[in-house]
Amino acid sequence: MRASLASSIAVTCAAVLALPVSLTEPAAASAPPAAASALPPAPELPGSTQSLPLEPLGAATRALGGTTASGEQGLTRRDVRPFSLVGVVWDDPTAPLHGTVQVRTRSTGDSAWSAWQDVETHNEEHGADPDTKEGSARALRGSTAPLWVGDSDGVEIRVRGEETLPAGLRLELVAPGEDPGQDPGQDPGQDQSRGGAAEPEAPAPHTRSATTPAAPAGLSAAQAAASAVNAQLAPYGAAWIPALSKEETELTVRNLPQTEAAEAAEGAEAAGQAAPAAAAAKPYIGPQPKIITRKGWGADESIREKGFVYTSTIKAAFVHHSATGNNYTCSKAPSVLRSIYRYHVLSSGWRDFGYNFAVDKCGNIYEGRAGGVAKPVLGAHTLGFNTNSMGIAVLGTFTKSNPPAAVVTAVARLTAWKLGLHGVNPKGTSYLISGGGNLYKKGTKVRFNSIAGHRDGFATECPGGRLYGKLGTARTSSAKYQGRP
Repeated sequence: MRASLASSIAVTCAAVLALPVSLTEPAAASAPPAAASALPPAPELPGSTQSLPLEPLGAATRALGGTTASGEQGLTRRDVRPFSLVGVVWDDPTAPLHGTVQVRTRSTGDSAWSAWQDVETHNEEHGADPDTKEGSARALRGSTAPLWVGDSDGVEIRVRGEETLPAGLRLELVAPGEDPGQDPGQDPGQDQSRGGAAEPEAPAPHTRSATTPAAPAGLSAAQAAASAVNAQLAPYGAAWIPALSKEETELTVRNLPQTEAAEAAEGAEAAGQAAPAAAAAKPYIGPQPKIITRKGWGADESIREKGFVYTSTIKAAFVHHSATGNNYTCSKAPSVLRSIYRYHVLSSGWRDFGYNFAVDKCGNIYEGRAGGVAKPVLGAHTLGFNTNSMGIAVLGTFTKSNPPAAVVTAVARLTAWKLGLHGVNPKGTSYLISGGGNLYKKGTKVRFNSIAGHRDGFATECPGGRLYGKLGTARTSSAKYQGRP
């Protein structure tokens, strides 16, 4: 499935307090890689990936004002099929790329080219822990961070190495496909005039009977599985999970059927996974925020690996920035997510979207990796510390740009709810055991803030200095949402 670098995607994420479901999924369509001198074949499904091998840059580099060092590869200007996100991958996921990656693109229908843009080299710090099945998969590749460039049909790239470049460098050009159509009553929506997520009148909290309702006709097996794990919080196929008051949230948690908790544990045990933690009523749980589901942002459930993988509990939340740049509108955030999802799975070789949740710059919250938003889903966000943690990616780059207030509020609201489900104080600390990384050796017991930055667990700039500086505010606000003094 992952061998294909040209298939389609529509992005969406999985959540909530229902039993895990593992159903068979169709394999992603495949197509041979395109030659660098020709346009790739038209995609067969919504969304597509063009994968172009990089070439040594000799005389062409001198024309760009560069050098002819052997550690320099790229592509000169060329016409390509429309795309919106770029990234670079290579064969060995453990091989670092020490150097710089720069791209320039041409907007669709416009003869003007952009200035050169830096692509974060993103070496190793994101991804699955090495000893997990996902972390040792044969399909894994090394990869830069993805960069969102908007609708484009021309590209130029140069990669300059400070030492020998890794083998098999390829430029990935990702088209997100069209936004999914939604029922008017379940439209995620944004209220950009307020600079934050819109809060339409929410449907009543969805409660499950002892017998799980049948999925509606028209959902594939993979879509039904992704909806089933959120069925306690929203109907099958819902585009969003409604925001609830603190009292409604506590009632929903208390009403989780005991039989369902037992079934969830049995299902995980049968799959050889750690049983998801049963949500019990806690004295400090923040109100459930509105969460746009994988269905809502258009995740193509056929491209990820089937089934879900759980860890034992959630002790800490790691905050990231996606490093995709800030050149997007919030109405385009679902397209950004679909593109990152496709890049994570089909280009980088991960089993699914890497982060458990995403937040756009207007404060909208999105379900990330499938498996249930209220469950301890094992992610691939903080190498070495994915077990017993959750990852939140803020869409954008916050090394030099300040995150909007809506972002900090969304992180606080999300963590107040999710950490509260597992009895965690957002202003407290927790211990995690390192699975290996460049700061902590495997097996090291490390103390983290309950809301930590990616850089706390790995030597990286992520989540950017400006966002990292706001985490103290997020901790204080999150604790207040939980009702803590």
